[in-house]
Amino acid sequence: MKTLPKIRPHSLLVLAAGLACASLGHAAAFKLKEQSAVGQGRAFAGSVSEADDAAVIANNPAAMAFMGGNIFQADAFVVNYSAKFSGSGRDALGRPLSGGNGGDAGTTAVIPSIYFHTPVNDRFHLGFSVTAPFGFKTEYDDGWVGRYQGLKTSLKTVDVGVSGSYKVNDTLSLGVSVFAERLDVELGNAVDFGAQLAASKVPGFLPTSADGRLKIKGDNTEVGYTLGALWRPAAGTAVGLAYRSEVKHKARGVDATFTVPTAANAVLSVAAPNTFVNSSVDTDITLPDSWTLSISQRLNDRWTVMADYSRTYWGKFDKVVLDFSSNLPNQTLNFGYRDASFYSVGADYKLNDAWTLRGGFAYDQTPVTDAVRDVRVPDVSRRWLSLGATWRASPQLTYSLGYTHLFISDTTVNLTSASASTLQGRYKLGSDILAVSGRYSF
Repeated sequence: MKTLPKIRPHSLLVLAAGLACASLGHAAAFKLKEQSAVGQGRAFAGSVSEADDAAVIANNPAAMAFMGGNIFQADAFVVNYSAKFSGSGRDALGRPLSGGNGGDAGTTAVIPSIYFHTPVNDRFHLGFSVTAPFGFKTEYDDGWVGRYQGLKTSLKTVDVGVSGSYKVNDTLSLGVSVFAERLDVELGNAVDFGAQLAASKVPGFLPTSADGRLKIKGDNTEVGYTLGALWRPAAGTAVGLAYRSEVKHKARGVDATFTVPTAANAVLSVAAPNTFVNSSVDTDITLPDSWTLSISQRLNDRWTVMADYSRTYWGKFDKVVLDFSSNLPNQTLNFGYRDASFYSVGADYKLNDAWTLRGGFAYDQTPVTDAVRDVRVPDVSRRWLSLGATWRASPQLTYSLGYTHLFISDTTVNLTSASASTLQGRYKLGSDILAVSGRYSF
């Protein structure tokens, strides 16, 4: 084994770096607005100005000052996301890559949220919330043509928060929420050890001849906050403003697991010892800050119109450094996405004392540009069309339903992996969201 060509760990490390970069770097597409069935029905217009929905406990705690007595609310969302690839790839020698199109990489997920509100006195209100502000998953069939670009991407967060509001006067209230956020991430892709060993002139290896796997899995919990204000300058008019902080997750001891074919491992264990082995990774992952402005206007006893604008600062998330406990050197991952905006308009129509109908339209800008789009999050900007209704079953009990269809255009990818394989093709994307909630006042 002493005569083996020198293996350069940094060249193979790019396979690991590419895995993290492709997923975490596109976390903007992981942001979820699905925290309220009422809000879902009007495309989240008025999300921080309407005090008729307990989701403001997490989104704009200042609005609690204009809520009623004790309130318990539970929401559930069924999100169907479809991502179907069609295309082809070539290995480092220009030969066609084997494998299918990966099936439908999307998923159907259930997202819950829970809220509780209670007034302390005429000026102070308290609230508690459990929400999921970020989450996404794509998973392809084993052995698909884009396996070196990605197999599985799973990211989810759960926020548990406590909120307080102070009513300054009859027109202005202020609020703050502090939340603990748990982040869980799992990433996986195939590794073309054959291509890398062939590039290092190791006899007996060719691209795709020694496929292995890499999986990174970890979790972390950190603390963030939300600040809010609600102003009611005139009867029937409400203006809400809220800021959600960034959350910097300092993930320590994240598991990195390599599966290396026997023949390749015999070479690597001698030429690059303690390198492509199971180890841990330390890294910092920042989920971005954002602010939201909402305006609501009651036109008469039946009609209320509202609008929303929010800005998420993904452009601040510039790089991530991976620190491996093995002999793999540290790697700095640089990203290239942009800050993103969300616009929506909506309306409520009070049909009678029991029923309220609503609808809305939104434009949701993706931070993922053509230059950085990949197989893990093949995201594009989309338009929302939402409908919903609330049924007041009794003075204490109401039920709400919201539905959104997302109009998403087909998009393309043209990628080169760290092992010099290429992937070109088109994605057909689609998504529908159904939300239900129950609210009990006492």
